[in-house]
Amino acid sequence: MPRPGERAQAAQGFVTYFARRATRWDATMPEQPNILILMADQLTAGALPAYGNRIAKTPHIDALARAGVVFDAFYCNSPLCAPSRFSFMSGQLPSKIGAFDNAAEFPAQIPTFAHYLRQAGYQTALSGKMHFCGPDQLHGFEERLTTDIYPADFGWTPDWTRFEERPGWYHTMDSVTQAGSCTRTNQMDFDDEVVFAARQKLFDIARGKDRRPFCMVVSLTHPHDPYVIPEPYWQRYAQTEIDMPRVPLPADDPHSQRIRHVIGLGAAQITAQQVRDARRAYYGAVSYVDDQFGSLMLALRQAQLDRDTVVLLLADHGDMLGERGLWYKMSFYEPSCRIPLIVHAPARFSPRRVAAPASLLDILPTLVELGRPGPPARYAAPVDGRSLLPALSGRGAPAEVIGEYLAEGAIAPIVMLRRADHKFIHCPADPDQLYDLARDPHELTNLAGQAEHAERVAGFRAEVARRWDLRELHEAVLASQKRRHFAYAALRQGRFTPWDFQPLRDASRLYIRNDQELNDLEAMARFPRPGAV
Repeated sequence: MPRPGERAQAAQGFVTYFARRATRWDATMPEQPNILILMADQLTAGALPAYGNRIAKTPHIDALARAGVVFDAFYCNSPLCAPSRFSFMSGQLPSKIGAFDNAAEFPAQIPTFAHYLRQAGYQTALSGKMHFCGPDQLHGFEERLTTDIYPADFGWTPDWTRFEERPGWYHTMDSVTQAGSCTRTNQMDFDDEVVFAARQKLFDIARGKDRRPFCMVVSLTHPHDPYVIPEPYWQRYAQTEIDMPRVPLPADDPHSQRIRHVIGLGAAQITAQQVRDARRAYYGAVSYVDDQFGSLMLALRQAQLDRDTVVLLLADHGDMLGERGLWYKMSFYEPSCRIPLIVHAPARFSPRRVAAPASLLDILPTLVELGRPGPPARYAAPVDGRSLLPALSGRGAPAEVIGEYLAEGAIAPIVMLRRADHKFIHCPADPDQLYDLARDPHELTNLAGQAEHAERVAGFRAEVARRWDLRELHEAVLASQKRRHFAYAALRQGRFTPWDFQPLRDASRLYIRNDQELNDLEAMARFPRPGAV
């Protein structure tokens, strides 16, 4: 773990280095850039200084933002891990690919950006979490450097027909009531391995003979709950520094009440000190993520790959962190569904901020256009997103967000539309919600029932009807849940064959072996090579 002085020196180095490189398009850039995607789990945009937070200590992310393009209104398309990630990978809404919840199978036939880039001549690699469910654990990635932290089977399938029974494997309020510092967690074990493997891969690419451009996703599980973090990160924040929720009064809409039930909030007595401790641990986890991203950026520079690499920093969804009396995700309130997107490529894109709404659905067409210069791409499947390259060049963004939630805490499909400053949330089981985010950023006033907004609500409802058959979708979710519950129970009888990814590591090709001359081997493994300028 870097020492405090080393962290500060590295952060200042990044700031100076990126500032020097903040120029417009460089004609010497290769047509196909390398692509490095830094992904955090449950990182809400509002927890970062790049998005106005005054408490979090994230010097490396701050440096990326200062020299990068920051999307101010960027969203996930489903505020839950697996559905959000499957949409990120495929550019398609969860309902179109059966990505209903955290135990939904991601079909192998769905094209992902890894497929498109691999076909375009890229080497593609994944280090860390992607929560793929089902027997295909690669989905277009040529290489996977680690296993996943979450199971790949159907064991976490929700059951809308038995809503009152809280699933024993889901979130509980223990993450809040037991928040604090620790020595070690399984999430720390996982993320340390993820970053080590990714750094090693960057150096292997630099030393190797494969001259294809690369696309590598490095996906951490922090700052996802439980809200515990090792002592050095806990002590990075004084208790008096930690802010409390801006909107402490519990949300009273029906879906929020269901979330409170499914996470066991009604059965817990949460004190103000526990709320502060949970937020302090979360900030510590955000700083841990920042350190890991800084380490990866340092490796990218040391491997001399930084100049030709486009870096994207993003998350799968946010965290309510006690706002409106809610925790974790599962909601279309801003802290749960608004996430960061920072694109850092100073030689290609000048630093700027993009105000127009965009979402994870837009990542696939953006990467395909980056990696396949020339005529517009012909997609092998329909794509619901739009390329962000115009926005990266200052020419405008998609200006729309479409969302769905079909998992724990729901009893019917919940959909969300954002157009300009207005966000509309609709569920057949609940009253509509409409918020003007420009005038009401904390979503305190539901405009849906006000007469002066009736025309706008009618327009949104008409669009919902055009986009979705919610009755048919409801039936599809129930049928999928029933099939998966049956399949999981059957597969647990007798011999169980897990789908969890097993990384293969051929020790006969590591370090020093007798199939090569020692001097040649040492020279090839050294970077830069002896005599290189």
